[in-house]
Amino acid sequence: AKLKSFAAKIIQLLKEWTETFPYDFQDEKSMKELKEIAHRITQCDEENGTVKKIISQMTQNLLMALSARSQYQEIREKFRQPVTDKGTILKTKPQSTQKDILSICCDPLILAQQLTYIELERVSNIYPEDLMQIVSHMDSLDNHKCRGDVTKTYNLEAYDNWFNCLSMLVATEICRVVKKKQRTRMVEFFIDVARECFNIGNFNSMMAII
Repeated sequence: AKLKSFAAKIIQLLKEWTETFPYDFQDEKSMKELKEIAHRITQCDEENGTVKKIISQMTQNLLMALSARSQYQEIREKFRQPVTDKGTILKTKPQSTQKDILSICCDPLILAQQLTYIELERVSNIYPEDLMQIVSHMDSLDNHKCRGDVTKTYNLEAYDNWFNCLSMLVATEICRVVKKKQRTRMVEFFIDVARECFNIGNFNSMMAII
């Protein structure tokens, strides 16, 4: 009975650990140790197999989380590869093919909703371990300067880069309009988008637009 009670606590610990810090189990050594512990725990409840089901579900969720984050990282690496000068690309394109944001989406609410979907996608990939990684590499609590060997913070970088990309998109869309009347309309449009972001609760996109 004591062994079963102890096993239940270990299972709870492993569940919270794998859900909160899945990156701790990305290497083969730690995954092997997890499986060995799981195997020993399942032996404590061989009669009804409840523990085995819980362990199996926990392992499956962990593998799915690691797979999703690995795929996300691969996509991130593709976007980080150097590209040719975007200014040159714009110049070589005919003026008629250079569509502005209004020709693609003229409804501020719809654009605000799409921006919010992107924000939620970025946020959903940020785990406590991403924040812990930065905290663990701080030189001191006084200056909050991070060292150059910070790793495993790709998801935070992606979120930060998205903020900068949105700011540059807004600036580009406004500045590339030649006529003052059209430029004024573009500014007013993005003000409306920022207002809709505020109403939704998407303050990050709102601040990027501002």
